[in-house]
Amino acid sequence: MALHVFPVAALSRKQRTVLVVCGPEQNGAIGLVCARHLRVFEYEPTIFYPKRSSDSLSKDFTTQCEKMDIPFLSYLPTEVQLINDAYSLVIDAILGPGAEPGEAKEPCTSILATLKLVKIPIVSLDIPSGWDVEMGSEDGISPEVLVSLAAPKKCAGRFSGKYHFVAGRFVPDDVQKKFHLNLPGYPGTECVVAL
Repeated sequence: MALHVFPVAALSRKQRTVLVVCGPEQNGAIGLVCARHLRVFEYEPTIFYPKRSSDSLSKDFTTQCEKMDIPFLSYLPTEVQLINDAYSLVIDAILGPGAEPGEAKEPCTSILATLKLVKIPIVSLDIPSGWDVEMGSEDGISPEVLVSLAAPKKCAGRFSGKYHFVAGRFVPDDVQKKFHLNLPGYPGTECVVAL
């Protein structure tokens, strides 16, 4: 996903570093998968995953990332300039559609407060962390890029960043019909398309 949003050729050779911030739920697991793909395509991801899930799939993804020599941060710098200087962009995989805004607990609230201050681009996976899946939120992250998974959620209508992509080629026809999804066509073998 991030590969299409920020192609490695667009980044300088010295600055292919990406910070992937993962939460404890499903969105965090998606962030781990994203980090794996980033590594395969010559980016240099670093993962911050402070509250690891006990889910076996998340544990497997964590092990795969470790075996790919993707570094894990033990803490997120609170000095925002350190993040701005060290990374080209941030992948927001903290809170997904199941999280209720205002109910986020530590360490998520501190992470969100820090990421709201970064100057480098943020790519949010599925919905920006801190947003309500229906209504959005002014209190959540304001990403430059939103990558909707399967289909855009209702809150995507309030997204005001630069780029919105959908990664949903895998959605079966019967599911598209059942939920009245009007998904875009995917050219060739692409799995992500710009909206």
